[in-house]
Amino acid sequence: MYKIVTKTELAPNIYLIELASADIANKSNPGQFLILRLDDKGERVPLTIAGVDLNKGTVSTAFHAVGRTTKKLAKLNAGDSIMDVSGPLGNPAEVGNFGKVLLVGGGVWCAPLYYVAQALKKNNNKLVVVAAGRTQNDMVYENELKSVADEFHVATDDGSKGNEGLDFLADVLKAQKFDHAVVMGPVSALKKVVEMTKPYGLNTMVTLASLMVDGTGMCGACRVTVGGETKFACMDGPEFNGLDVDFDELVLRQRVYLPEERMASMIHDKLGGGVKRG
Repeated sequence: MYKIVTKTELAPNIYLIELASADIANKSNPGQFLILRLDDKGERVPLTIAGVDLNKGTVSTAFHAVGRTTKKLAKLNAGDSIMDVSGPLGNPAEVGNFGKVLLVGGGVWCAPLYYVAQALKKNNNKLVVVAAGRTQNDMVYENELKSVADEFHVATDDGSKGNEGLDFLADVLKAQKFDHAVVMGPVSALKKVVEMTKPYGLNTMVTLASLMVDGTGMCGACRVTVGGETKFACMDGPEFNGLDVDFDELVLRQRVYLPEERMASMIHDKLGGGVKRG
């Protein structure tokens, strides 16, 4: 069992939990992920690592409570326990000394992006950071990202805070020369940013949260096409150069189980489902 040390609501239905596991914390790096199973009847859910505290022996992850399992997870509190936590999984993000780096985070993904940004800052990169969300109420980790940014921008889909959408990035890319880019967010945001960076040949690293089951490459559920080759997000990624990713295929694969996911979420809401507390 893995105890929840702290739980914080970052925005409506967006939470950050800190889990007690010195072993995982000591081995974790930015860009890697965990797979959680809440109880013996639960599904395995991948969540990107948002930080570690080596002194406390904890690892943090953020999630948006939109599906059955994440809604059940949102009902747990500090002191409760999760049955299984596997990790760290996947390859660490590239955090070398590149020069000027563009970082773009969308919604809940701003939390793990901050973990990556800290490492890039430590390696003496100049950071231009964009924190984005659907509305001003969905913004998370603004202050944290701003604290490591040399230049900071805010964007919301509806224009309720900062820039309206990500189109303003076209001007940023035109005005400055970047050496590297990192994007974490929903697939639609990854694709949009990559389309804007592609004319500049800018290596744009994207974290692909494709469908996963075991997280070890055995099931093949997380396969993606990168550079014309089949890759597994859990083993070969989850970070890939977005210039090589077949986003159209990725979008289709992400929707394969959408009806079942919606049905499971509806049943959970109707029955008021919870999780065993440990």
